[in-house]
Amino acid sequence: MEKSLVRKGVIRCGERDIRREAQELARHIPARLAPLAQVAYNYFWSWHPEGEKVFRDIDEYGWLLSGKNPVRFLWRTSQHSLERAAADGELVLRAEALQEALEDELNREPADDGVPPENPVAFFCAEFGLHRSMPVYSGGLGVLAGDILKGASDRALPMVGIGLMYHSGFFHQRIDASGYQHEYWYATGPDRRPTAKMTDEDGEPLCVTVPVWGEPVKVHAWRVDVGRIPLFLLDTEVQENSPRQRFITARLYEGNHQIRLAQYALLGVGGISFLHALGIDPSVIHMNEGHPAAATLELVGRLVREGVSFDEACDRVRQKVVFTTHTPVPAGNETYPPHEFGAVFQDADSSPGTGLENILRLGRIHPDDPNEPPGMTALAIRMSRSTNGVSRIHGGIARRMWQGLFPGRSEEEVPITHVTNGAHLPTWIAPEIRRLLDRYLPEGWSSREQVMDPDTWAAVDSIPDEELWAARMEMSTQLVSWAKSHSVIDRLTRGDTMEYAMAASHTLDSGVLTLGFARRLATYKRLYLLTYDPERVLNMLQGPHPIQLLFGGKAHPKDEEAKHMLQRMFQLKGDKRVAERVVYLEDYDMGVATKMVAGCDVWINMPRPPLEASGTSGMKAAFNGTLNLSVLDGWWAEAYDGENGWGIDGTEDPDHGAKDSRDAAAFYEVMEREVIPLFYDRDENGVPHGWVQRMKASIRTVAPRFCATRMVDDYVRKIYRMENFI
Repeated sequence: MEKSLVRKGVIRCGERDIRREAQELARHIPARLAPLAQVAYNYFWSWHPEGEKVFRDIDEYGWLLSGKNPVRFLWRTSQHSLERAAADGELVLRAEALQEALEDELNREPADDGVPPENPVAFFCAEFGLHRSMPVYSGGLGVLAGDILKGASDRALPMVGIGLMYHSGFFHQRIDASGYQHEYWYATGPDRRPTAKMTDEDGEPLCVTVPVWGEPVKVHAWRVDVGRIPLFLLDTEVQENSPRQRFITARLYEGNHQIRLAQYALLGVGGISFLHALGIDPSVIHMNEGHPAAATLELVGRLVREGVSFDEACDRVRQKVVFTTHTPVPAGNETYPPHEFGAVFQDADSSPGTGLENILRLGRIHPDDPNEPPGMTALAIRMSRSTNGVSRIHGGIARRMWQGLFPGRSEEEVPITHVTNGAHLPTWIAPEIRRLLDRYLPEGWSSREQVMDPDTWAAVDSIPDEELWAARMEMSTQLVSWAKSHSVIDRLTRGDTMEYAMAASHTLDSGVLTLGFARRLATYKRLYLLTYDPERVLNMLQGPHPIQLLFGGKAHPKDEEAKHMLQRMFQLKGDKRVAERVVYLEDYDMGVATKMVAGCDVWINMPRPPLEASGTSGMKAAFNGTLNLSVLDGWWAEAYDGENGWGIDGTEDPDHGAKDSRDAAAFYEVMEREVIPLFYDRDENGVPHGWVQRMKASIRTVAPRFCATRMVDDYVRKIYRMENFI
């Protein structure tokens, strides 16, 4: 590989490959636009204030058709449009400035965080949500992982990401007329995306071999640049591999257990092998959720082959591994029958000193119980020096859940801490809000030094109510206009009548109180509480002070209970009020999320406590002045102060029916007595001053405490630094 591993803290492995792809693109476009070729191959553009606008101003419709993928956009845009853009001197200057901003980002000195640039943090995750144009994510876990990489780049923290290149990504969703979800996949692959296949010094694809099912699987990798952070995505779509080997990296969260476990073997074992091939020796290996836990087995095996005893090898590995658990829900803490584990890790018994039985023991809460199936989360906790949950409440729940791994310790003594999640503010804040903050907050407000300081955000109160409300109306207008169009296409595709298909497009109104509910559809998220009392909610939809609801999300293909929960929501579609005021937004992804968290007035979250480990969509909404109405679980239990939104009792209750009834009643009560009256209490100019004060409180209190900058800072101070564990 490259002679020097790092350049000002930026990992250089694969940099030549990215440069080669960018140069090829530059030759295709007019010379005056050539700076955009480099920009297109780094997702830094996606959170730079001018990034999207530069590409969009070349050809707005073509930008939308490309899925906002700058590489595909520049390859496919007509020469006429490109030449016209190249003749626009002001646009050329903006393109050059964008490239200069990227170069400045890459040339900053690395942070003095105790992480040597030559020994970066290696961040492993099964999914990464960077942007809708890179569909290797499903939901919150992946978007959180992407925000961590972006936050690390902002901080100039030496880090590399390790994930998988899914050629068909996560499934796409189609809802039929009854409301039942159907899934479909289509191959997307890395072609014409901001990716570069990693090559060796001879220009041949860099390849490692990973044993899966007792067979050698050849693995290539792609580099994706996220500001200063390289993300390496492993890929088994290699000609020499068999069909089932190639299918390992076909779909994210494939339902077939053998394929899923093979993916986790590839991510963990293959990730370590690939880092070794690149000459990267991480100072910290951060496993984000249990999926990459097999990385620890590969590290142990390498030490054992060097003559270190198994027990000592485990101790050594623990000293450089940290683990974040993200959910108390069983489906997120997978276990496998021993025979399935043994089928995938057949080579374990041929590795001297490791052995399949040792691996099974590490993955059990009770190591000597042969009837207990091993799990990835238990393996990750047992093989890490540090384990953390993702909110204060979740840290306590995790200590309760995994107490069995620490015999002789009380629940309070279980060594599991927490780092509350955050969201990458530059990615998720809407341009309309950013412009206001640029005007009224101190210069440099978004820098690492200022963004976490509450004093920086105190200036939000100085924004005139009229200006903040005007920004809110502009964002709402954009969302409603898009939702109108989306509803027509979705409903016609389902086979609905023309009258029903057109109803929402005639009635949705940016001046009407808009509720948003969008997230992964799991039963514990309790979408059904919104219509728990159908007549009550129908009356709210149409009245002197009406509401409208936009909702979306995907149920896992194997989760029939969640699919039927969604289908029950559609049972009200025959009511005219629902046809006009309720829209289900199909195929929810980061692109839809960006519109919703900016344009909705209220963000609804109704999880069953204590199953919401953290949640981040509400943070993104709060950045934009959207008010949260949420159960006091996860992050909202830490953020809610009585003035920045609304909270619903977050206590646990084993009687789920009684809890549902109380929480639904509380939701309707808050809506009718507080939310709706406050929204429609306007002055003579149409400004709801009481509502705007809550918007300001939301931005002022949430932004500094729940941004990715604070989250990454916590990981560096509390988790990555070795002195905390000596």
